[in-house]
Amino acid sequence: MAQPPSPTDAELDVLKCFWRDGDLSAREVQTRIAADLGWTSSTTRTVLERMRAKGILGRRDAHGIAVYSPAQPKVTVIHGVMRRLAAMLDIDGALPAAAFSGSQILDAGEIAQLEAALAADAAKGPKTGKAE
Repeated sequence: MAQPPSPTDAELDVLKCFWRDGDLSAREVQTRIAADLGWTSSTTRTVLERMRAKGILGRRDAHGIAVYSPAQPKVTVIHGVMRRLAAMLDIDGALPAAAFSGSQILDAGEIAQLEAALAADAAKGPKTGKAE
């Protein structure tokens, strides 16, 4: 099974809006991120459409307005980010999902799901990333 697309740092900032507030229009996303990222509304729409093309977001029409939502569960996305971090740092073994215990984005159940996914990665053994 192919891994879900890995969002960039800016795309993670956008996803946090959805994780906190649910489905959003481009204008609602713009309102939430404009101050932090300094994007114009055109940039926000472009990023949302690129995220949709990558399979990170879905889009539906609601009363003539395009409304976006995450295409992958939050835990799946964060698991992918942690796997990428572990590979970048050459870490063998499970990363501690407990580090998210103070998170405002993950609840206790989601942290438990993340812990299980990371433990399953560790049980599969280290990945060398080198061609055989």
